[in-house]
Amino acid sequence: MEQKNSSEVSEFLLLGLSQVKKVQLILFLIFVLFYSLILPGNILIILTIWRDRQLCSPMYFFLASLAFLDICYSSVTPPKMLADFLSQHKTISYGGCMCQLFFLHFLGAAEMFLLIAMAYDRYVAICRPLQYMSLVNRGMCCILVGASWAGGFVHAIILVSLTHQLPFCGPNILDNFFCDVYQVIRLACTDTHRVEVLTFINNGLIILTGFILLLISYAILLIRLRLSVTHGKSKASYTCVTHIIVVFVMFTPAIYLYTRPSEPLPLDKVVAVFHTVVFPLLNPVIYTMRNKEIKSSMKKVLCKHALCKGERLTLSPKWQKS
Repeated sequence: MEQKNSSEVSEFLLLGLSQVKKVQLILFLIFVLFYSLILPGNILIILTIWRDRQLCSPMYFFLASLAFLDICYSSVTPPKMLADFLSQHKTISYGGCMCQLFFLHFLGAAEMFLLIAMAYDRYVAICRPLQYMSLVNRGMCCILVGASWAGGFVHAIILVSLTHQLPFCGPNILDNFFCDVYQVIRLACTDTHRVEVLTFINNGLIILTGFILLLISYAILLIRLRLSVTHGKSKASYTCVTHIIVVFVMFTPAIYLYTRPSEPLPLDKVVAVFHTVVFPLLNPVIYTMRNKEIKSSMKKVLCKHALCKGERLTLSPKWQKS
């Protein structure tokens, strides 16, 4: 079947995480359980920040945006992966593969730029506290979040354009559970050296640069806090450490996958699972578990809409009169 880019490949065959049926069923149950526990938690974080007026600061606005991005990001590959666990013939169309590539890198890059915006927010809060409300107001927060999405869109468009213009005439087997950019490029029936270099510049170098900049910025902030004598520096230090943990959780698998030679390694699938499925949903949870204000607000939300409702039904006027 002829593709618009003169390709003879109309679909790709995914080998998945395992070829053993029992292992596939076990993995299916594990991931379904993980999603049923963690995904509602991320949605609850967004609802809590949206409903609680005490959580109206820029930091929580960015956290809600991060949680939304992570929910979207972790919804790109897992649905197909879960369906393939129960399927004998694991294939993905050429168009579906390109869409997966686009949204995976679009949302991933947007999240990276959002973490940089969150680092800027912490910098202003710590180094310029008197100007914080004017420099990081609601309008600026919306601009930073919009710029994060725009940056991710440009990044993904360039990446998919480089891949889409390659001719694919066979083979069409991907030893993975999703369409990873370097594996797709290796299937092209032409010299891909130039495309691989451009892909590395657009992907690997951006990831590595963002990681280094974030580490340097938070290291400077921690040093600044250690030398200061201002009130509340312990809480600010605690927040910065939390941000650093999320930076490592997000960037370490990405650096492993996209900043080294494209030859496959035995751990590629395992790292890819954590990078695309597990860690994205855990990022907001890490922030939440290390933040007393959000945990307190979440308890209030749960009490108001679940526990307290049950108590009102139990202590209804009819029973009170009796």
